[in-house]
Amino acid sequence: MLRTRRVLAATGVVWLAVAGVSGPAQAAADPRLLAAMQRDLHLDSAQATELLAVEAAAGRTERRLRAEFGTRFGGAWLSSSTLVVAVTDPALADAVKAAGAEPKLVRRSESELGKVKSTLDKAARPAARAVSGWYVDAVTNAVVVRAHPDAVAVAAAFVGASGADPRAVRVEVSAGTPRTLDRVPLGIYGGDLLRVPLGRCSLGFSVLSYVQHFTGWTTAGHCGRAGDAATPGFDVGATGTFRGSVFPGNDHAWVSHDNYDFDFGPFAMPQVNDYQGDGVRVEGLQEAPVGASICRSGITSGWRCGTIQAKNETVNYAEGTVTGLTRTSACAEPGDSGGPYLSGGQAQGTTSGGSGDCTFGGTTYFQPINPVLRAYQLKLFSVNGALDPL
Repeated sequence: MLRTRRVLAATGVVWLAVAGVSGPAQAAADPRLLAAMQRDLHLDSAQATELLAVEAAAGRTERRLRAEFGTRFGGAWLSSSTLVVAVTDPALADAVKAAGAEPKLVRRSESELGKVKSTLDKAARPAARAVSGWYVDAVTNAVVVRAHPDAVAVAAAFVGASGADPRAVRVEVSAGTPRTLDRVPLGIYGGDLLRVPLGRCSLGFSVLSYVQHFTGWTTAGHCGRAGDAATPGFDVGATGTFRGSVFPGNDHAWVSHDNYDFDFGPFAMPQVNDYQGDGVRVEGLQEAPVGASICRSGITSGWRCGTIQAKNETVNYAEGTVTGLTRTSACAEPGDSGGPYLSGGQAQGTTSGGSGDCTFGGTTYFQPINPVLRAYQLKLFSVNGALDPL
């Protein structure tokens, strides 16, 4: 059962325990990941371990029920007491309960809300920059448009002009202005330095290309264009090339490590830099649900944690609109673009942009990893071997 026993109300972080599980379900959780969660989420070691265990189980349950329910699936999220699974068919309630989650009957399916969001995406070009973005909010069964406090009318006009069903859209005030986190003027792990033509970014996850016969890393698309030279890591002798890049629209790229021999040379490391030790292990590709804890690494702000707040969000940057991003409360700063996000040992994505900073707190957005691997025909390099995208 995915039930909670205690809520850390002061921090808004849920301490979750899995009934019927004796001892930590994720005994192999990396101690550096646990330490960062304790620091940023105000947990002790046992709470962080239990949180990771239930989040991993929740992610597996969400993925399975989404596949089983199809167009009747309305989304899923972790609340203060349980994993909630929204459905449009009351006949599915027993199946949700049998999976250890709490059913919630909603009017619109996840796929229906996705279509509403796609309508807004198509109208993105004329949208004023005062409208910072929009996303599917499973919790309220609506598409939320985020606007600056003085631009609510602009946001409403944007929704009306888009042709989207206004009954499925809600305007929400958001003071932050998203920006890409690249281009601070001027062994290889995820989160290490990536020197690019106009400054610096961060390396994402280590990947293998069996098509182009290179090892390399994911990063943000706004950090460089296909064909641009790059220098991965802190070794000034290393050379790299942007083999593919998309921005705006999406915000993803991958950089090859041109010095390494594919068959015989050393591989890029299947780890993320926490700037304290040998790196945090990358173990898999299971997507974490909304409400789950998440940690990210970057060359400027280092190793920071928060929670997943929303998925499939469209963000309006000054340079253009990007769709399909995930929003988190983990802070980041310029130079962190392209750096990796982990939930437990599971790869989640790479930093696109955000607002705020790590002094006063902020919001960040990441490009999910599985679509990036599929786009470039890559495999994730993990401690469990080379993994195909899910």
